[in-house]
Amino acid sequence: MNNKVVIIGCGNVGMSYAYALLNQRTYVNRLTLIDINEERIEGEVMDLNHCLSYAPSKISINVGDYKDCADARIVVIAAGANQKPGETRMDLIHKNASIFKDIIVNVMASGFNGIFLVATNPLDVMTYLTYKYSGLPASRVIGSGTSLDTARLQLMIGKKLCINPKNIHAYVIGEHGDSEFIPWSNASISLQNIKEFLTEEEMRAIEEDVRNAAYEIIKKKGATYYGIGMALVRITNAILGNENTIIALSVYDEVNDCYIGMPAILNKEGAERRVHLKLTEEESEKLQNSIGVIKDNINNLESDSQPFIFSQNNN
Repeated sequence: MNNKVVIIGCGNVGMSYAYALLNQRTYVNRLTLIDINEERIEGEVMDLNHCLSYAPSKISINVGDYKDCADARIVVIAAGANQKPGETRMDLIHKNASIFKDIIVNVMASGFNGIFLVATNPLDVMTYLTYKYSGLPASRVIGSGTSLDTARLQLMIGKKLCINPKNIHAYVIGEHGDSEFIPWSNASISLQNIKEFLTEEEMRAIEEDVRNAAYEIIKKKGATYYGIGMALVRITNAILGNENTIIALSVYDEVNDCYIGMPAILNKEGAERRVHLKLTEEESEKLQNSIGVIKDNINNLESDSQPFIFSQNNN
């Protein structure tokens, strides 16, 4: 079976994803790297290939170009400007929107008909642009969304309560950014509501720590990449393994015409459907606020002096 993945943009995030693939059992059997710095990527491919004797899965790894996207099952986009100390994810929007248009046009010109997985910030806006530029069905354009934020949340709760994070059923939803939030009414440990374990004050502190985690890492080491690399591998394996697994992804919201972080069922077709959470009134207001932030930034792009012209969608 051809389980080929193409990575476009091989900086810290792209290469952390590639290296994480090599260190786990994966369905990926062909990996192609594309980057503007071709010489560096040649070195990266050589270095990765030298790991294969110790890797748990057999993978063919090579340098490629956009023509190699034609038969890919998944194209992962990690290209774009990095978030600097003091910048929000939304500060990157104008830098990365123009980069994305060229990428998507070139990928689609190859005949690509697989699944786009977006990891570039501002994540929800970039995923929306990918959807509009590609013309693919919304289910086959997904972003990493709040998958990493959710992993951070589960870790923090697990440390607080001395419980394996894998047994904590809680999600971060909304924008992958400053307006994200935790719907605590839906959070549980095993079958018990989270409020039986944590006080309101403890929940507020955890939510603040989750929201600020990326800023803390960027301040201390300049960028975040290992966590998102692992999250991308988890998403990749769920797609290629046809797992019907629920992961917090950036998925399309038809009502608001935007992408937003929500739990979704993930399989070989992409994000098959969202898991609709029953939210409290306060949580619903927070979700609408988050949607508003994303929509405002999309509208700002569309109203620029050089507006982004979107292609017609298939769905």
